[in-house]
Amino acid sequence: MKRKIVLLGLLVLPLVLYIYFSMVKHNSLFLPVLTKNLNELPVGTTLDGKPLTLDGKISIVGFFGDDINKRKEAIFNLNQKINAKYKEFDDFQMVMLVPNGDQEAVTKLQESLKRMGDISNWRFLFASPADIKTFYSSFKVKEQLDSHAGNDYVFIVDKNRSLRGRKGKDLKGEHEFKDGYNTFIVSELHNELTDDVKIVLREYRLELKRNLPKGVKREI
Repeated sequence: MKRKIVLLGLLVLPLVLYIYFSMVKHNSLFLPVLTKNLNELPVGTTLDGKPLTLDGKISIVGFFGDDINKRKEAIFNLNQKINAKYKEFDDFQMVMLVPNGDQEAVTKLQESLKRMGDISNWRFLFASPADIKTFYSSFKVKEQLDSHAGNDYVFIVDKNRSLRGRKGKDLKGEHEFKDGYNTFIVSELHNELTDDVKIVLREYRLELKRNLPKGVKREI
């Protein structure tokens, strides 16, 4: 009888733990969805001429505006704290929207970034300020774009074009809400954004493992 109870416990406990972590609002296996059905990226051009989409990718999306030099510090912070940690994931990308006309400035920026390591996940999209603002409005976030179609924040967008972030209570029981991450605050990138990206990546990894045939192993 005791053996049956132990076996039952071994079978039930993992399920109970999974349900528990799935229900926790944060620091769990799931990062809340804040906005669904974001617009697809606006029509624009990239430096390499390759197509760019949010579908099927876990994306860090940012809006640099038309003054790249003003945001160099934030860009290098992102590269060191986020890109360097997750550059090995094929389904991860850093998508930055820039108004048309700043191609030369971004090209120089890329040369600087290359000296710091692999930047293959960095993607820059050039579009009109109006189209960038229209795309941004679909996020429905509290932060606003400035007159140059940029701001200091980046956002986590999942493979289904949903905005992810913090909503609910943290582990201390205190209410928190975060839809964007300030790129000029290194501690916010190092702690909050790093943790939240890790949660989304882990979530998809677990989903992938559940859907794979027995005996097949694969990472995101």
